[in-house]
Amino acid sequence: MVTLHEIQDAQTILAGRVLRTPMLPAPKLSEITGAEIFVKYENLQVTNSFKERGALNKLATLNAVERARGVIAMSAGNHAQAVAYHAARLGIAATIVMPVTTPAVKVAATKAHGATVVLFGETVAEAQARAEELQAEYNLLFIHPYDDPRIIAGQGTIAIEMLDDRSDLDCLVIPIGGGGLISGNAIAAKAINPNIDIVGVEAELYPSVWNALHKQDRPIGGSTLAEGIAVKNVGRLTLPIIRELVSDVILVSESQLERAVNAYLTLQKTMAEGAGAAGLAAMLKDPERFRGKRVGLVLCGGNIDPRILASIMVRELERGEQIVSFRLTIPDRPGILGLIASRLGHLGANILEVDHKRLFLDVPAKGARLDVTVETRDRAHAEEILTAMAEDGYHPVRLQGGDVKE
Repeated sequence: MVTLHEIQDAQTILAGRVLRTPMLPAPKLSEITGAEIFVKYENLQVTNSFKERGALNKLATLNAVERARGVIAMSAGNHAQAVAYHAARLGIAATIVMPVTTPAVKVAATKAHGATVVLFGETVAEAQARAEELQAEYNLLFIHPYDDPRIIAGQGTIAIEMLDDRSDLDCLVIPIGGGGLISGNAIAAKAINPNIDIVGVEAELYPSVWNALHKQDRPIGGSTLAEGIAVKNVGRLTLPIIRELVSDVILVSESQLERAVNAYLTLQKTMAEGAGAAGLAAMLKDPERFRGKRVGLVLCGGNIDPRILASIMVRELERGEQIVSFRLTIPDRPGILGLIASRLGHLGANILEVDHKRLFLDVPAKGARLDVTVETRDRAHAEEILTAMAEDGYHPVRLQGGDVKE
């Protein structure tokens, strides 16, 4: 097992070379969860992820012969950028194998740091197999994203900083992919404070560690917002550490991840990718588990595609009924659309979209169907609008995803 002494050595190596990120109280997140939350902003690193710590700790300790060979890594994005960035700073040639499903923003950033990027496979596991082939073919040094003692030690420096800033934390909630982040931080935190609670979080679609700990066989795979922790293979070094030091692993759904990403953006005014928001997603899922505790969250990455982020924001507005779609059955006569638009305006609804249709057999011959999407203040306001439309005789029916809501 990696020791606190090795993590402290990593801290010395990283000093002045990676950012000592701030950890700040989050009153708005505390209010909605019932816990006292402190957020460690690892999304402020140069590559916008904690991965720089482990990557630099590994690369900085290579000897001249190893550096001359060049390095290779496989990653869904953040480890790739970290290796590419620090390899370039140290004059080491880097090749990165990334799944073809990796968000374009992460691929572009990795190339921008000067690495040779190879896109291969649908998953990290497939990318790893290709990376191992290239490693053997070109005699490169493999930089594993999590199953390496120096990587684990580098990531563990986060907990040292967190407990240096707030020694009274009761709990750390940390995302789990391959397990390097939670392993290093569990070792450091438990060595400093044996009573601190370490809780891990995985995406429901990738319960690799959860399966291993519970001797279960839940399905693994699928498209997830948290591609940074979408790992099928449990770490050989990390699993025993997790088994010994982590009290619980919580699985979070895609909608919970979306809600957490949106909360970071709208309440904390900061960018979190799906994996980076997983800790908050766990607290939103099970607030009673953390109520009244002082909790440290690691916002471990902020590399999210802007289009995905925009989609999440709109979807959250729909979930909160601040954007509402409904279908009206209306008489087909001149001026009716103007009357409805004026009525909605008087009700305080902002019209976003209108779709007017006549040629449907379930609409009266002298009638028409009107699908309307409006912006509202909140759920109560949405109900007020629908009630008014019903009282006006338009028979409103709620729509969801373009279809009638059952």
